[in-house]
Amino acid sequence: MAVAKKIGGDEAKLVSIPQIIDSDVSYFKDDVIGLVFPVYFYTVPKMVGRFLKKIRFEAKYTFAIGTQGGMNGACMRLVQNLAKASGYSFDYLAALDIMSNFLPRFCVDREVAKMPKKKPDKNLARIIEDIKNRKHKASRPNIFKSLATKAASSMFKYPQNNAQKYIIDDKCNMCGVCQKVCPAKNIELTDKVIFADKCEYCFACLHLCPQNALHHKRQKSEKRWRNPDVTLAEIVAANSHF
Repeated sequence: MAVAKKIGGDEAKLVSIPQIIDSDVSYFKDDVIGLVFPVYFYTVPKMVGRFLKKIRFEAKYTFAIGTQGGMNGACMRLVQNLAKASGYSFDYLAALDIMSNFLPRFCVDREVAKMPKKKPDKNLARIIEDIKNRKHKASRPNIFKSLATKAASSMFKYPQNNAQKYIIDDKCNMCGVCQKVCPAKNIELTDKVIFADKCEYCFACLHLCPQNALHHKRQKSEKRWRNPDVTLAEIVAANSHF
């Protein structure tokens, strides 16, 4: 969201994928249309894949930006292929290296320390300039990146039995933030927090819990991270299904 806001500026209309993925909307038309999404394990999140298969864009210029924590493999070419299968294509594709906050693999403190070397602001400024100039850029991954994405797409499985993988400690005050920020409608609140089996593995619930009461059994860090350019209220509004 932070990247989308900076690319679009004050006049851009931001559309949240979680809010329309199960709606009747299937077509967008404008002068310029862009897709900004996170890269998961060298590939696209399953919700983004569903979106690309469902939606058709019609615009004079289109772009797709993948935000990654390290490498993207052949993810951007995969995005282009999914778009073409739905009858359109992207004029410009690029990946932006930002914060790695996937808790089962990364320690938040270490990843924050790496951010200055990644130079996300400088690299994003270059992408924004390219888009303003309507530059065309294709994705041409080498064989190793292509194999990495192919392997990840076949090997990476989204979690099952989520209730067994998440831990809720006694700091939980049932505020409901976890439910409101979940893009997959995977969390229900009754007299306790209940996880279903539609998790996208974004970990918004963990990173945004005000009490730091949610944990994953394989997490590498107790510390949490939210992009300072995005507020909790904005994330709730983008993901809310209520």
